[in-house]
Amino acid sequence: MISDFQELSDKIDQLAELTQTLRRENSQLRQANAALVADNVGYMRRLSEAHERVSTLLAKIPAHDTVAEVDAAPKGEQ
Repeated sequence: MISDFQELSDKIDQLAELTQTLRRENSQLRQANAALVADNVGYMRRLSEAHERVSTLLAKIPAHDTVAEVDAAPKGEQ
């Protein structure tokens, strides 16, 4: 009977240790997740800025029709 209580007590101790370990791990994972979310926000901002720069550059390129006219012109006129 006493050994049953001791065994139960040991299992409760193991469960308490496991609970603490999982709480620590959960806390670390939450911190890592927060850091990754912050990184992601930064990357999204940089991507948006790059998109704006590319869009600006594309707007400065002559229209496609102009390029098509040059390609369609006889070789002597280019």
